[in-house]
Amino acid sequence: MRLLIIEDNIGLANSMKAGLEKAGFHVDVSYTGANGEEKAYVNGYDAILLDLNLPDKDGIEILKYLRKSNIETPVIIITARDEIEERAMGLDLGADDYLTKPFQLLELRARVQAVIRRFHGRTSPLITLGRLIINPAARKAEIDGKSLELVPKEFDILEYIASCYPAVVSSEEIAEHVYNEEYDPFSSVLRVHLTRLRRKLSNAAGHDVLITTRGKGYSLNEKI
Repeated sequence: MRLLIIEDNIGLANSMKAGLEKAGFHVDVSYTGANGEEKAYVNGYDAILLDLNLPDKDGIEILKYLRKSNIETPVIIITARDEIEERAMGLDLGADDYLTKPFQLLELRARVQAVIRRFHGRTSPLITLGRLIINPAARKAEIDGKSLELVPKEFDILEYIASCYPAVVSSEEIAEHVYNEEYDPFSSVLRVHLTRLRRKLSNAAGHDVLITTRGKGYSLNEKI
């Protein structure tokens, strides 16, 4: 899953990025409000971590812009401000959660996973589709109780496609959510990962699990 951090404190932003990447997320960082607003508008993120005290633009104004632009990406406001009025205002304007500095990375990771889970309409921390069970927090997947030996990028792709089930997702959407902004869209790396993932899922299930819809993209077999 791909995240955007909009935070002007470079040390804190980089610490958050390192901690979240260690947990398996792919993270872009903006140190100004204008740059963060542009990235949020152009790219597809699974969650945005938004500071309120930015040097060039108030975080509340960025939140208003995102929601006015029909960008529904979950937003967690992260700030040193702890006044109840501002917290309520942020939530009323469309923020999905609120975290006051200082905080522990463990709590931040858990809150990110929670808002993404709610965004996809799940209450369970596990993604269960028939015989397939995915544990995003532990970054493990299994079919019929047997673990799938997936490399990190294969797991990322499987998690995203499963989160969107039963929708068909294009290769462009997958790339946008499982790679950061350094990804080369002309690279064949995504195709290679999809091919290997398909083979591993098929071997474990005994039939094709990853379905390709010509001209549209990928989805999971309803008879997993």
